[in-house]
Amino acid sequence: MSSITRRNFLSAGTASALALAASRFTVVELHAAPKNSKNKNTPEVALDNFIAAYMRAMNAPGMTLGTASKSGTVRVAAYGFNDPDLKQKIDPAQLFHIGSITKSFLSLVLLQLREEGKIDFQRPVLEYLPWLPIETPFAPVTTHHLLTHTSGLPDALVLFPSERTAKWQQGYKPGEKFYYSNMGFDILGHLVEALDGHSWPTAVKTRVIDRLRMTSTSSNITNDLRPRTAKSYVPLFDDRPYPRMGKLTPAGGFQFDDAAGSIASTAHDMTLYAQMLLNRGQGPDGRIISEESFVLMSKPYVKAEEFGPTANYGYGIAVDTLDGHPVLRHTGGMPSFASAILLDLETGAGAFASINAMQGYRPTQVVQYAVQLMSAAAAATKSLPAAPAIDDPMTVANAADYVGSYVTSDGKKLDVSGDKQLFAAINGKRVALQHAEGDSFLTDDPEFARYLFTFGRTKAPDSEKSDAKESESKTDAKPTEEKPKPQPVIELTHGPDWYRNDRYTGAIDFKPSETYKAFTGYYVASGMFPASAEILVRKGELWMEGAFQLQPIGENEFAPDSGIPERVEFLFVAGGKARLMKFAGEDFWRFERS
Repeated sequence: MSSITRRNFLSAGTASALALAASRFTVVELHAAPKNSKNKNTPEVALDNFIAAYMRAMNAPGMTLGTASKSGTVRVAAYGFNDPDLKQKIDPAQLFHIGSITKSFLSLVLLQLREEGKIDFQRPVLEYLPWLPIETPFAPVTTHHLLTHTSGLPDALVLFPSERTAKWQQGYKPGEKFYYSNMGFDILGHLVEALDGHSWPTAVKTRVIDRLRMTSTSSNITNDLRPRTAKSYVPLFDDRPYPRMGKLTPAGGFQFDDAAGSIASTAHDMTLYAQMLLNRGQGPDGRIISEESFVLMSKPYVKAEEFGPTANYGYGIAVDTLDGHPVLRHTGGMPSFASAILLDLETGAGAFASINAMQGYRPTQVVQYAVQLMSAAAAATKSLPAAPAIDDPMTVANAADYVGSYVTSDGKKLDVSGDKQLFAAINGKRVALQHAEGDSFLTDDPEFARYLFTFGRTKAPDSEKSDAKESESKTDAKPTEEKPKPQPVIELTHGPDWYRNDRYTGAIDFKPSETYKAFTGYYVASGMFPASAEILVRKGELWMEGAFQLQPIGENEFAPDSGIPERVEFLFVAGGKARLMKFAGEDFWRFERS
């Protein structure tokens, strides 16, 4: 993707949004390193300039930032607005929900308990918590598996199913592969309580937060924190993909004590946490964990591409490299906050950032650039590293892959055109397409905004797959930047509609199971993490829109075809329609849309 420019976004409906974003950028500093007013080519100025561009491009209301070295806090700053309508600035002392960065706090507590001889990470967790509502037919699940997201358990948002006798099913043998499971860390929070004798919030506060003098940090998110917490935002529409410049609306109240993401903190307090990790477990009043435990925490156990193409996962934190240096990194997503932390263990530079909105991305580029600038300054590098390119979702470098005419089996036509930007002509209307991810695009046109436009390619021939595997097996081969040539695009889906182009050679008529009619529709969950899902039939198969195809595994029960350990079940079929869908620990109730 090319870098974003003001001109790229000065299209209908976006000029006014950019004008607002440009006017709202402010910087408030709580703790700043000395500045040389005569020299504008400083790391701080470079970072502030990048953050200004980043916030405009990503439509971020406000952001808090903290940077640290092994010696202590380097800088704490806040950008943008707590309330854009009132032009109320973000206060650096405000709390932000750090989300899954909490998982590294949890690993520290468990490593302490291991040092105290209270737990063996290789013993089955059911030996410690025999009441857990899980079944492990493939092999026992250990604390090690849970800490590394290799348990084979699903990513449920709740540990206890709403049905009294229900149990979570293991999807494959533990240790085989990485699959992010928030429920796994919820289990670990209960394990801490059982071994420590105190609740998770009390244990982490006593064992980590207080010992690091993080006096503003809370170990659980309660209503009492709301006066000290930044006002936060969510997309106005929660039933469709979010466009980059989509409208936001204030989020409601939120309470959370799950160990997978319960901590609320300030940027300053997070610099104290970063300093401890940069010092390999050494806190201001003694070690939080031993050197041996830090090695265990920061060891790369399993490939975790979710955190980057070269990332692995340790205990509660991702292990990666940046510019040839070993780094620890993690992100955190909450209903209305998005956070990131990055720690360069070689240069001793660390950064934390959090945005007061959830729009599907995390401020990873911000913390990465902050750390790179700090590392360059520490090395007395004459020139500063270039700022990361901010992707422009309206610019599509490989637009030619998708251009062409597509048709449904009943003759409905869709034309895709464009050079560096894609447009779809459908139902007599031409709409601009914005890149979402992979081969998927979206539009903010209300008539077509509910569904992604997802292109499908031919499958790679078996010979190419074999060649790729053979190449990967040659450990002495030199790394190359050359990527396999993408396969031709042959089809396109938009909601239940399936289109094909003249390169498509497969079947064109599909007969879905009659039972699928009862399951299709729109479902809404109203738990701690509100969500919605649409079930539809496409090419004769049942799909969860924007997610995966569903394969039948039992009566009214399905599993994703992508090999992940999730289950989807439809219940209470009345009047020819399922009224309840169970997915990822949530109850999704049918909602009739006109």
